Amino acid sequence: MTSTEVSEVSEVPGQSLSIGEVAERTGLSVHALRFYEREGLLVGPVRRTSGGRRRYSSFDVDWLLICVKLRESGMPLADLKQFAGLVRQGPGNEAERLRLLDAHQRRVDAQIKALEECRSVIAWKVGVYAEHLARGEAGGLWDPTG
Repeated sequence: MTSTEVSEVSEVPGQSLSIGEVAERTGLSVHALRFYEREGLLVGPVRRTSGGRRRYSSFDVDWLLICVKLRESGMPLADLKQFAGLVRQGPGNEAERLRLLDAHQRRVDAQIKALEECRSVIAWKVGVYAEHLARGEAGGLWDPTG
């Protein structure tokens, strides 16, 4: 990369990252990063070298790490796209951002509660099987032929 290309993509040394480096740091594939850009899920334009190669800033990486967690927790792409759009617009829409995040947090809390209930049932069933096996009385547990 020439010094001209470096100055085009970043004024601060060390802040310009290739798509491969960003993929490694975020856990997203190169394909997913291109998808995020194409779908308007980033909050700023991805800079490019004079040769057309994408160069990401540390801000881009920080944003993508948030996106990864929002997606891992089940936020729909439409909501993430709306959230990114609001952030891109700048100050003045914080209440709308909060509404989106609050609704997502409620969904995640409901999922956690449901999973905790499932874990409780599973733990109980593990205990039943462990107890019966320890006593040598496991035969016939949930036996559809018996």
